[in-house]
Amino acid sequence: MPATDYQGSSAAFTNIGRPVQGIRRDQLYAMDGSPTSPEQDLDFFQKQVADRFLDLASVGPDDLLSLSWVHKLLNSFLSCQEDFKLVLISHKSQISRPPLDRLVADYSERSVKALDVCNAIRDGIEQLRQWQKLLEIVLSALDNCNNQKTLGEGQFRRAKKALIDLAICMLDEKDSHTSALAHRNRSFGRNNASKDPRSLGHFRSLSWSVSRSWSAARQLQSIGNNLAAPKATELLTTNGLAVPVFTMNMVLLFVMWALVAAIPCQDRGLQVHFSLPRNFPWASPILQLHDRIVEESKKRDRRNSCGLLKEINQIEKCTRLMNDLADSAQFPLAEEKEAELRQRVQELTTVCDTLRTGLDSLERQVREVFHRIVRSRTEGLDSLGRANHSE
Repeated sequence: MPATDYQGSSAAFTNIGRPVQGIRRDQLYAMDGSPTSPEQDLDFFQKQVADRFLDLASVGPDDLLSLSWVHKLLNSFLSCQEDFKLVLISHKSQISRPPLDRLVADYSERSVKALDVCNAIRDGIEQLRQWQKLLEIVLSALDNCNNQKTLGEGQFRRAKKALIDLAICMLDEKDSHTSALAHRNRSFGRNNASKDPRSLGHFRSLSWSVSRSWSAARQLQSIGNNLAAPKATELLTTNGLAVPVFTMNMVLLFVMWALVAAIPCQDRGLQVHFSLPRNFPWASPILQLHDRIVEESKKRDRRNSCGLLKEINQIEKCTRLMNDLADSAQFPLAEEKEAELRQRVQELTTVCDTLRTGLDSLERQVREVFHRIVRSRTEGLDSLGRANHSE
């Protein structure tokens, strides 16, 4: 079923108080064992979100938007989502009352829109794997460099061909939003994708639930559309519960925006307006991260990049330097050129090792985000069905 076909309403969440695996009791009880007050629950949730994003914002420029940072970002999102679920469980009797029912339903609709983003990011991860394979061809051809053996001209030509294929592949990705799309890839709910290795140089794919006209930029705008801080009347009528709902809406929007900024995907765009009052404890680190990522996108060497992921920048730099070296190489290689080549090979090896371990972990996390959203929605639908049947 396409991601955007999931239906439901906030009434579905009135019966989500069944046992939840992995619930941390310290969120429901104070240190002396007595239940915490509703106000303490809400304050604790706000503090947890703030602490996680303060940690994300504390990284230096070399770690921001790296695979490890994106990994931490998704971990933070999953933790925030689990804490939010605890808040709903603790106040389930109020969720069916207006206007909280509408606010929860609105968050649910926005989260379902994030499913398409997850699918598009999965395709971007697959694209990075194709680049990794080409880098491994380069390293295989230049393996003698690490073995301190003389490099043959034939090996060098093979490496140069792989570098040219990689450059074409990355260029195609940059222009992919204007090109015709050849085939559809599987979503996280499908495993019947076919892969044509002949399309490596012009690899482009969409998930099952994303049409050819789908745009990451428009999807982000849709997730953030009409998103505003709760009004005083909403705070009063919901006993403050409008705040955690708004918090999760903003966390969802920022995490999806950061993923699109980092990973290649169809029709990327960072023009999302974050209207966020700074009186929320988590607002400052989120706005700080937003500003830093936007500034990163404006750098001369990142302006036309197909993704702001640190490892993509490393690939672009390494391949550019390797191509420059290949264009000027004469055989037999001079000692200086050979030393430079060994350095470039070592840099490429480091990037490949990072991609080899980091991409699998990242895909598992994006998959978990996807399924966590679907499970929450399905639990709500089941609950709504039982409520209607009992009536």
